[in-house]
Amino acid sequence: MWRIINKESRKLYLNCINKNLTITTAESCTGGMISSAIVHIKGSSQIFKSSVIVYANNMKSKLLNIPEDLITKNGAVSEIVASNMAKNSLEILNADLSIAVTGIAGPTGGSVDKPVGLVWIGIGTKEKIITNKYQFNGSRLEIRKKSTYESLKLANKVISEI
Repeated sequence: MWRIINKESRKLYLNCINKNLTITTAESCTGGMISSAIVHIKGSSQIFKSSVIVYANNMKSKLLNIPEDLITKNGAVSEIVASNMAKNSLEILNADLSIAVTGIAGPTGGSVDKPVGLVWIGIGTKEKIITNKYQFNGSRLEIRKKSTYESLKLANKVISEI
């Protein structure tokens, strides 16, 4: 899995270099794994601006200006929270593209409506915010790796359309 993550990170680096884009991340369930994959690439300082890991709900509110009532009403693992994480991190951290992820990596914490492995990924640009919902299975580490890979892959797809 690390090989395909590294391949997608290299692709992201080249895409950002070719389009003169900077990138930032707002991570919850991945706990910095996306940022780590990006900075693993030599020269990543040319494209990578910053990251914020907002694991606790109150930190999503405090650091990314996600309204507490939005989280209470929809849950932290929701399309609207992922969208707001992508949008707000883009603005607060002043980048051209943002990757945001929120999910339930497990092995506990899931419910019937939001099972373990549910992940929302948001990608933000100055023009648009897109979100995708995923349902991964596997161990906690496998869910985090799959979330990282899909985040990088989705970011590359968005960049290719710019």
